[in-house]
Amino acid sequence: MRWPRSSATCRSSWPTPPCRGRTRRSRWPRTSTTRGSTCRAGARSTSPSSSCARPTPTSSAACCSAPTSRCSPPTGGCATSSRPASSPKSCRGSSRTTPHGCSDWGADVPVLVSDATFGIDPLGFAPTHLSAPAQDALRGLQRVLDDTVRPLLTDAWESATMPPAILEALVPLDLMQPRGVDAAEAESSMFSGFRNYVLARTDVSVATLYNAQSGLFRAAIRHGGSADQAAELDPRIRSFDLAGVFALTEPGHGSDIAGGLATTARADGDDWILDGQKRWIGGADKADVITVFARDTADARIKAFLVPRTADGVHLRTMTGKVSLRPMQNAVVTLDGVRAPASARLLQVNGWPDVARILRVMRSDVAWIAAGLQAGALDAAVRYVREREQFGRPVGGFQLVQEKLARMLANLTSSLGIVVQLSARQDAGEYVDENSALAKMQTARLARETVALAREVVGGNGILLEHDVARFFADAEAVYSYEGTHEINSLIVGRALTGVSAFL
Repeated sequence: MRWPRSSATCRSSWPTPPCRGRTRRSRWPRTSTTRGSTCRAGARSTSPSSSCARPTPTSSAACCSAPTSRCSPPTGGCATSSRPASSPKSCRGSSRTTPHGCSDWGADVPVLVSDATFGIDPLGFAPTHLSAPAQDALRGLQRVLDDTVRPLLTDAWESATMPPAILEALVPLDLMQPRGVDAAEAESSMFSGFRNYVLARTDVSVATLYNAQSGLFRAAIRHGGSADQAAELDPRIRSFDLAGVFALTEPGHGSDIAGGLATTARADGDDWILDGQKRWIGGADKADVITVFARDTADARIKAFLVPRTADGVHLRTMTGKVSLRPMQNAVVTLDGVRAPASARLLQVNGWPDVARILRVMRSDVAWIAAGLQAGALDAAVRYVREREQFGRPVGGFQLVQEKLARMLANLTSSLGIVVQLSARQDAGEYVDENSALAKMQTARLARETVALAREVVGGNGILLEHDVARFFADAEAVYSYEGTHEINSLIVGRALTGVSAFL
């Protein structure tokens, strides 16, 4: 090998020479002090102030057979630690050790600790943007997730069912208006965003289930209903006294739903007659009412109606065979001559622009879920690589693994930066289509990469539910598509950039 060039700069790590005929290699100790001090054993000082000359090479065989299994490294610089080779295996500047010594002996490396509620957040987004009572409310949520929800997830995934105990554990927390949290903050996009983030960090199906009520259904009532309708129904929605879902997507129309929506609403005296089908309606099997979007046969404009799940002519079929969001129960809803009174119509929905206004609010929720699932995947991956050993050491100590973990954290931190700023703008009254589309597009794209990297570092075990990564890996595909695909959101952003619509 080539010796490093002499330098006045103190080096922080040394290459390990090959140990011929032995399967175990030792790590170099750090044996002298700081710049300007004596050099390592076997090295010749060339000046009283800095560099160490090239040492006499030590025999590899002698190195590997040394009683302490430690040898002085080939050196071109001064040592940076006063810890002798025979000292206990404790690491300066770090609490991390391995059976063979310090895992970060080359430098003082800060340890990024995962917060029990918010995960690895090196830039401190949560404490910066949430009040202490809001943080406490979410910490209470995390305790319930850890104690009650998490133990149910593997069986829920295997059986593709949503245990009733999950929602039963979440409802009493009153997360839409938690005790002790200022009402304005509880209603803010920032708090609801972090709530979705914490839920998704545990499981995306659980986050989707809760957000079906707190996000989709509640937004439809608050932004699509009249002031009287919102005032009457919102308290019941917050308490889950009235459970509802949002039914927009159809079997033949997803991305083109704005122009292609085929479910019809026909006025019949004071009532409306609804016919058509909806698909991918999450939580419909347990809902009291279904928010149905239908096209008025008289003016071709889209209207919205609250239809009881048990109404005559409503038929539900649970979708099966999913490989993503398996516990979440999605349904095909068929409406066959369903009669809805005039009071069931949401009065502020009178065309697609009104539906788009509701979607604009909800799209930010999904961007937060995309960030949260990345936090869960990163936690699971880091936990695994710290415990898993290969070649006699934790796999977290290998360079290729650390590079992937660093990219995962970069993706997560970037996503948090986007959604935090988006929510801040929304809380200031700025709701812009291209902003929420950009956030959903980018966070979902990064989520896909993050979970793929998590799956890689966990290896074959990454497809097992017991290590958690597999759930996030599969669920990222659903998040990538729902509430606007990557392509549709990119066209919204592209239209804002060019002033030209590329929609057909």
